[in-house]
Amino acid sequence: MSTTVDVAAAAAAAARLVPAAVPLYAAPGAAAPDPGATAVAARVVGERVTEVALVVGPLVAAALAEAGGGVLEPTDALRPALQAAVEAVGGGVLEPARLTTAAAVTGAGAQVLALDGGGATQAWLAVRPAAAPAPRPAVAVAEQRGAALRALYDVELTLTAELGRTRLPLRQVLDLTPGTVLELDRAAGGPADVVVNGRVVARGEVVVVDEDFAIRVTEIVSPADAG
Repeated sequence: MSTTVDVAAAAAAAARLVPAAVPLYAAPGAAAPDPGATAVAARVVGERVTEVALVVGPLVAAALAEAGGGVLEPTDALRPALQAAVEAVGGGVLEPARLTTAAAVTGAGAQVLALDGGGATQAWLAVRPAAAPAPRPAVAVAEQRGAALRALYDVELTLTAELGRTRLPLRQVLDLTPGTVLELDRAAGGPADVVVNGRVVARGEVVVVDEDFAIRVTEIVSPADAG
């Protein structure tokens, strides 16, 4: 599925720079070009358009020959018009232009608009929009997230066990001496908090393992309950 672009704006921008004996303008609903008509096309590196082309009628072809004096190639003479069309629909980098046919640039997916002037169609602009990115399957997204998580499995975190907390005025903190008893906000025998980066992730009871203090986890704390 392609993304729709404002081909009318692109055609209006290109029309001002197409060499012609009369001023050109975008003309919706005009007849399609002959499949064998000469076209100048260029691929586009951009987000909205992948190719832009101008199909020239006999009068424009004659104007190109006269303007170039037999020296300027049609690909060079029409490049400014192609660039203007691209800029009108979002911009992009225009690759070198090439000669081709109308059949090659007006096929499936292309948006085509005629450029009229002097009571007749003088040229056509064909724009091929960039394809819309396909949505990634949910399974692929889940697998990518899983891989990202696995890459973090070996990252070490510092866990801290808190028996409780209290608040003191600064003057009492400065007066602390050996033997001072601090009353905490946790009852004796209450669970200790297991903290990671300032967030409580679990609670447990204090135990002794090989003469070292340890925490036996008794509760996993959800983010909503961590407070």
